[in-house]
Amino acid sequence: MSRPPTAAQRRVIDDAEPVTGRLRGTPAQLAALVKRGLAFRHPRPPHDHFLTPAGHRIREAPPEPEPAAETPAGAGTGVFAARVGGEAEAGADGPARAREVHSAWQGLLELRRMTNPDGAADRPCGWERTHLVRAAALALEAAGHRPAGPDASGGYRVRATPQPEAVAVSAPDDGTLAACAATLEKAGWQTGAHTEPRTRARYLLASPRRR
Repeated sequence: MSRPPTAAQRRVIDDAEPVTGRLRGTPAQLAALVKRGLAFRHPRPPHDHFLTPAGHRIREAPPEPEPAAETPAGAGTGVFAARVGGEAEAGADGPARAREVHSAWQGLLELRRMTNPDGAADRPCGWERTHLVRAAALALEAAGHRPAGPDASGGYRVRATPQPEAVAVSAPDDGTLAACAATLEKAGWQTGAHTEPRTRARYLLASPRRR
């Protein structure tokens, strides 16, 4: 098993931009992360450094406690997470959250431009196809839709489905569901309305558009 990153390297990883994984650090720090397979240098100018999938896994995992230091109970990793609806503790709303969501959405658009073969920002990229629920939730939250509360009422809810590259989006009424469909289609998703056979509840089946 490879040794964990040093405390300094972990700070660089934890401070990476939400969604894109863009890194800031000294040339030596970035080179060390590249050498360990936790970052890569983008081939196009300005040749910024980004986390690899292994680097993202390190960032999303709880940090290992250092031998001579205490770790506060419940300390978070600071990783941005879009609200999928139904969270027991959704966190604070307000200007700070709005800025976080806006920054994450702009970062995702930049990730599309950098990783889609034709540089297109109007359709989902590879990261979104491997994080379907989070990606769809971010598109909805960034457009101003409100997620459902813990009792699953009052807003949208995104959940995984058995179908490959598809998520289910539910909402409290047809008007909200139609608005969610319009938002997702504008963000590069394909949607279709369906009815749950047993409950007769309406929901969207949404998948990332490829063209």
